[in-house]
Amino acid sequence: MIRVQNLEKALEFFEKTLELKITRQKEYPDGKFTLVFLSTGEEGAPELELTYNWGQELPYSVGRNFGHLAYEVDNIYETCKRIAERGVIINRPPRDGRMAFIRSPDLISIELLQKGEALPPAEPWVSAKNIGEW
Repeated sequence: MIRVQNLEKALEFFEKTLELKITRQKEYPDGKFTLVFLSTGEEGAPELELTYNWGQELPYSVGRNFGHLAYEVDNIYETCKRIAERGVIINRPPRDGRMAFIRSPDLISIELLQKGEALPPAEPWVSAKNIGEW
């Protein structure tokens, strides 16, 4: 579970950037919060829970202190290219053909891992520098 400050921005990121699908969503008016569960849509796939506390005005502390989320991808280079085209910063580019890091709108670190063996090093990624924290 991760807490998000802006549910709309978080859902756009997780649905459009990471291509996850909402599996269920429920509002709890008495507790003033909304829970949204997302997954890849594959049967038995683990779910990510987003918790949106209504009225939260201040940002939560930086999400890196809990670790990070990690997803395997079929092609790290194509995935990073698609994500970058959406305007998302690739904080740690996949220079090694194996691993990259991005961050959600709530600054949660997300690791992207190449399925199977690392891809051969390729430009523009080999020359790309780290940007910000990851």
